[in-house]
Amino acid sequence: MSRPTVRSRVGLGLGFTAVLVFSLFPVFVMLSTAVDARANDGSRSLLPTSLTWDNFRFVLDEGGFATYLRNSLVVALSTVVISGLLALLASVAVSRFRFRFRTSVLVMVLVVQMVPLEALVIPLFIQAKNLGLLNHLFGLVVVYVAFSLPFAIWTLRGFVSAVPRELEEAAYVDGASWPRMFWSVLLPLVAPGLVATSVFSFITAWNEFVFAITFMNDQGSYTVAVGLRQFFTQYGTNWGAVMAGSTLITLPVMIFFVIVQRRLSDGLVAGAVKG
Repeated sequence: MSRPTVRSRVGLGLGFTAVLVFSLFPVFVMLSTAVDARANDGSRSLLPTSLTWDNFRFVLDEGGFATYLRNSLVVALSTVVISGLLALLASVAVSRFRFRFRTSVLVMVLVVQMVPLEALVIPLFIQAKNLGLLNHLFGLVVVYVAFSLPFAIWTLRGFVSAVPRELEEAAYVDGASWPRMFWSVLLPLVAPGLVATSVFSFITAWNEFVFAITFMNDQGSYTVAVGLRQFFTQYGTNWGAVMAGSTLITLPVMIFFVIVQRRLSDGLVAGAVKG
């Protein structure tokens, strides 16, 4: 195998730098505008001339973003816990047990994942209205769990199938019950896959906008994605508040990603190998 030449290394470095700048430039503009005292000035430069935290104070106090952050956190964490539990049990069922219509269930899960999101807005709105779930955070949790489950079930199914049955049988021989085997043997082995699906569920619930604005009419039930809309008015846009709100929306996702990133990379690599 030939060693890379200087020209190829320089090209690789330039390409890497270009991708990095392209990816981070929007984040830089968001942060610089959020702390710029002249954020709403049309002649402002990329670098803030004077720093201020007034945009964050305005967003949290007068903009009600503390309530929106709490609502989004409740919805996102509930979605992660419920979808993770249901997907894990469903993946164990389709991987370990043989029952009637098993293949049909798997195909239906895959078909549901292919339906465009926009096509389901009106049917789900009517169902939520009939069930009295409009303006309730639980209504959003139900919808987000439904959208997260297909991907989670298909991903976890590969992890569960890759666990040798001999390990489970060895646990039974040692006297373990099914719950003990599930908790002590199966769950630790599929944990990386569970983390990967949890990240997907969290991002789905945290960033979703269409269903949140369709289901929620009460301002006290808004999530952060809907709450950010109030800074866009017919008379103009408060760019300082928009960027401060965007920063507050981004931080929880970044913190969650940093916490689980090691498990996430293990899960993605293992999933790519196991299939």
